[in-house]
Amino acid sequence: MLLDQTAKNKKGYLTDRVSDKPIRSVVKSISWRILGTLDTILIAWFITGTLHVALSIGSIEWITKMILYFFHERTWNAIKWGKQ
Repeated sequence: MLLDQTAKNKKGYLTDRVSDKPIRSVVKSISWRILGTLDTILIAWFITGTLHVALSIGSIEWITKMILYFFHERTWNAIKWGKQ
């Protein structure tokens, strides 16, 4: 099963055929962040009834979530559990 997921590239190295390329991961991260921020803006607009306040909340959320994600990712990168 594991061998089915790997293949040799042109240089003879084993590669994982099911992994995303880094650029795909970047685009997915950005699209997810946009979707999440739009969700936050809509919820804030619904609760406050003010688009200006909702956009302010969404702007702050965009920045804080990216910072939190960075530290979350770096912390998990330092944890050895579950790595081979």
